[in-house]
Amino acid sequence: MAEPEDFSQLALPDLFAHKNWKARKAGYEGAAKEFTTAQPTDPIIREFTDGSLWKAAVSDSNVAAQQDALSAYNAFLEASGTDGARRTRGNTVTGVVEKGLTGRPAAKASATETLLLLIELDKADPIIEELLPFLAHKQPKIIAASLSALTTIVHAYGCKLVEPKAVVKTLPKIFGHADKNVRAEGQNLTVELYRWLREAMKPLFWGDLKDVQQKDLEKLFEPVKAEPLPKQERLLRSQQAAKEIADAAPAAEEEEVEEEAAEIDLEPEYMAVDVFAKVPKDFADRLASTKWKDRKEALDELFTAVNVPAIQEGPFDEIMRGLAKSMKDANIAVVAVAANCVECIAKGLRRSFTRYRSTILASMLERFKEKKVTVTDAIGAACDAVFAATSLGDIQADVLEALTSKNPQVKEQSAKFLARSLKATKDAPTPEQTKEIAEVSKKLLTESAVTLRDAGAEVIGVLWRIMGDRNMLSHLDGLDEIRKNKIKEFSDAAEVRAKWKPKAVAPPPPKAAPPAKKPGPGTKRPAGSAKKAPPARAARAASPPLDGPDLQPQPTSRPAPKPAAAGLKPPGIKAPSGLAKPGSGLKAPTSGTASPRRQGAVFDEQASAPPAKPGLTAPGRGLAGRPLGKPSTAPASPPRDERPDTGQSALSAIERQELSELRSSTELLQQQNSDLRNDKMKQQSQITELQNQNAQLIEDHTRDVLQIKAKETQLVRARSDAENAEERANSLSKEIDRLKREMSRLGRVRAGSNEPGEPNGGTSDFAYPAGIRPAYGSSRSYAAPTSRPAYTGLDSFGGAGQDGKENIPADLRDGKLSGASVPASTTHGYSRPMSNGSSGRATPASVSADGEGSVSNGTGSGLGRTASQSVQGGDGVESWRRAAEVTQNLKARIEMMKARQNIGRGQ
Repeated sequence: MAEPEDFSQLALPDLFAHKNWKARKAGYEGAAKEFTTAQPTDPIIREFTDGSLWKAAVSDSNVAAQQDALSAYNAFLEASGTDGARRTRGNTVTGVVEKGLTGRPAAKASATETLLLLIELDKADPIIEELLPFLAHKQPKIIAASLSALTTIVHAYGCKLVEPKAVVKTLPKIFGHADKNVRAEGQNLTVELYRWLREAMKPLFWGDLKDVQQKDLEKLFEPVKAEPLPKQERLLRSQQAAKEIADAAPAAEEEEVEEEAAEIDLEPEYMAVDVFAKVPKDFADRLASTKWKDRKEALDELFTAVNVPAIQEGPFDEIMRGLAKSMKDANIAVVAVAANCVECIAKGLRRSFTRYRSTILASMLERFKEKKVTVTDAIGAACDAVFAATSLGDIQADVLEALTSKNPQVKEQSAKFLARSLKATKDAPTPEQTKEIAEVSKKLLTESAVTLRDAGAEVIGVLWRIMGDRNMLSHLDGLDEIRKNKIKEFSDAAEVRAKWKPKAVAPPPPKAAPPAKKPGPGTKRPAGSAKKAPPARAARAASPPLDGPDLQPQPTSRPAPKPAAAGLKPPGIKAPSGLAKPGSGLKAPTSGTASPRRQGAVFDEQASAPPAKPGLTAPGRGLAGRPLGKPSTAPASPPRDERPDTGQSALSAIERQELSELRSSTELLQQQNSDLRNDKMKQQSQITELQNQNAQLIEDHTRDVLQIKAKETQLVRARSDAENAEERANSLSKEIDRLKREMSRLGRVRAGSNEPGEPNGGTSDFAYPAGIRPAYGSSRSYAAPTSRPAYTGLDSFGGAGQDGKENIPADLRDGKLSGASVPASTTHGYSRPMSNGSSGRATPASVSADGEGSVSNGTGSGLGRTASQSVQGGDGVESWRRAAEVTQNLKARIEMMKARQNIGRGQ
């Protein structure tokens, strides 16, 4: 049996690269022992900083050796710190996931600890980026192991350190995987994320899940909803160092740190889109149209263009001015669509929207006067989007101005918008902003409408929750208990994101050295003090003097003249008897800081002082208490002791004067600021009134234009109707003329028919046989018959306007037509047919030899048929009676035509 090979003589890097797994295992165990006591600066740490050694180690093919390799790598990370983790993680994470997380339980635990250590030493983002590609791996066991590792990481470090958006977006694909283990690990990860994010995570992935999957997750979420918000269990090295420093900090600061850590950004990231290519080119012209449908269509097209998650920056000034103008539109549909466009643009531009805030916000707040709920909701959503793109300080001026509006609807909706903004802001307002908001909101508490009072109480309550009792109790003074309780209810129920923190107080500047104390009477000053005094006095003299009643005269640098030497006698000084000559034992002060007034005071003291005995001094009397007989022992130091006191009092007077002037200047500035603010409010109200008047004038102008358009339309229609009526009148006139001509023609026919022999008023063309021709005069008129025929039915052969008589032979008039046949000659003589111009009178020629009658034209065809039928039937009497009836009808029609002709002539 071969003896085991001894690997102890090989270096650790050689053992790591050895072909024998036992050698590698021994190298891993030895390295782990070395790293336990090593420091980051040791040579062995620098030697193993190369990631290639660890890349092969953590992916060792031998399971036992790989487990020891992971333990050694964890020991190396503990010893090397952040630098070792950054240098090696790019080579080791892949092997740790593929080999370690899918290996034995001990190796899996070591691999999970490796990932946690890599995050603890630096940050989580690089490790998460390495893990996410494994969620799309071909092997389900690697996907499940990666999901389990992500769950452990989120549970340990929380979603504040681990960016959750990239992980949440992969969940729909995980839930659609075919392997049940992958889906189970996906559910565990989703529940862990829900512990940290709650309902805020649903918009990122919830819509991509099936209904069954949503129901299953809701069941898993139910127990989590009752749990409190989780806390970070494992800290980064940087957090550990900060915690050690913060252990001595107050508990309140720790709570504030925890509240800050709870803020998690779940806003999705989108690619910015250039929307100007989709905006209509004639947007401004269409928006200025007088038809509301054109304006709405233009805004609808703009909404379609800007309804994207992110918008590239561009010149939106003209568009925003058009939308601000649309906020004053008389049509509420146009206002609603304009508000939707503002909301989309504000959400798309985000922080870049700040410069357009002043253009649009005031117009939207003013439009809150609309009572239509759909319009106010659209405007409210647009205002919220504008606030999200700006800050509380940007909107404060416009909102506070809207809270002073005369319209209660504007005040109510503006107060609700302010309350929502306070709840959503991440930066607490300053005490100055708090005061302005509280003062305006307190005025709403006195309104008669309940909704306005509640809105004002909600604003103050939310402000109270943010600023705390320390800043808000002073603003609640003067309110009754009922209002305070109402405000307290809103404060307790409010959920805010910001918390006021007092600013750190700057350390006080180092105190200046205290001024030297004035030496007492009879004490000697140090030797060096006399040299240092003149610079101090010169510095005081260099300061600019201030005039005032309490100030001393400006000191001069020239020494005062000696009274005795100059021959001057100070006023009020007398030379007492028994004393030395004035000025013999007294020297004038040589300092330049003493004022003449002070010098006079000194002289007065000297003059009024009682004579002193030699060798005795009066305490506290200065020069007056010293013997005058010893000029050598009477230096000028006592006046110097008095002068610093005088300078100190003058300096304090200067400070008091400056302080009073600063106070007066401050009051003046405050008064001017107040006046300017009032002027601004007045001007703003005037601007608002002018804007309202302008909007009213625009509405009136639009209404007038629409009325003019309607009148023009009516005028065009009236003109069209007039033209049609004129055409109809012309046609009727032509018809009347035609009827008149017809009636005149009929009159001429009637005049011609009055001649007995001529039915048509003209020369007869009938060929009568010899001996049967009727007689007529030279006037070509028919002669009246001497007697009527036996049967009136013969009138059926007469023309229009005739009596039915005809100058026919007697043998025909005597009724021979009833049964006898007509002679051939007679039939011959009447063989000519009736012309088209005849009046319809039947002639004898129309009676044929066999007893049948015919009429050539259409007028007399009916009568001819009647006569022929009578002859053929043999019932002559009945046939002629019928012919008489037809003749009477024709006469009646002729009379009617006569009457019409007379009427036409009368006209």
